[in-house]
Amino acid sequence: MTAVTPKPFRPPLLKKGDTIGLAAPAGPISEDVLRQGLQLLRDCGLKKVKYASDICRQENYLAGSDQRRLEELHQLWDDDEVKAIVAVRGGYGCARLLPRLDFGLIRQKPKILLGFSDLTVLLNVIHRQTGLVTFHGPMLSTLVRDGREALESTLNELTVHARQRLKIKGLEILRSGDAEGPLLGGNLTCLAHLLATPYEPVWDGAILLLEDINEPAYRVDRILTQLSLAGRLASVAGIILGDFLDSNVHSISDLDLVWQRALALTPENIPVWANFPAGHGQRNLLLPIGRTVRMDSNTATLSLIG
Repeated sequence: MTAVTPKPFRPPLLKKGDTIGLAAPAGPISEDVLRQGLQLLRDCGLKKVKYASDICRQENYLAGSDQRRLEELHQLWDDDEVKAIVAVRGGYGCARLLPRLDFGLIRQKPKILLGFSDLTVLLNVIHRQTGLVTFHGPMLSTLVRDGREALESTLNELTVHARQRLKIKGLEILRSGDAEGPLLGGNLTCLAHLLATPYEPVWDGAILLLEDINEPAYRVDRILTQLSLAGRLASVAGIILGDFLDSNVHSISDLDLVWQRALALTPENIPVWANFPAGHGQRNLLLPIGRTVRMDSNTATLSLIG
């Protein structure tokens, strides 16, 4: 495995008429949600969509066997017509693919990879091993829930219209300050499960995004404490706390306790933001994993500079 993260590079942006690929590397998607998602894509002008005929397959809590899910992902990545791969849903399963994931193919044919939740594993590990900037943002299943506006906003960010500065309304500045570094992270539980593996992110100097769902405050506390005891939180440049929600997509009870614990476990000289619109909520901003960003607490602005 690579000892140092390769120099970051971005995949080509989407253009009108490009082909989108759909993949199920984690949990299964129902035929009804797939049908609704395909209609939404068509309504937004995405006429060219590729996906496996058995994409709704299911094997217990997974979207098929490890071999089948890996094969599907590799086939889409090797397809020169496909310019972006969008996960259909999260759940669990991405970590099981890592030992046989073809990082050489991914680096040779860079393209957009979009997802979040369990996709946090692929987003961060692919960047770690290849340098490719990946994208933390909506999946097909959440786009069905959130509607056309969410999809159009995401598509705009994946084209030449991508914003360089994100002015965040409602941001909670738990600890002020400015910071700059590569953006890493996503789902807190998934990140913690990469500790002490060959696929663990490089935490030093990173702007760390964290979010989660269906984890009560004490469990979030436990995972944050684990990261702290492992020395990982001491080396980051800044912390961005996204959504921490329950199964009804409402903020978990005792959310303030989570925020205060994050403050207590991080160095006093780094900025910590909360209530950032990223994660399982209805506003899940597209964020480039691996790209250099700057936190400006005075203006509540996240700037993309790398």
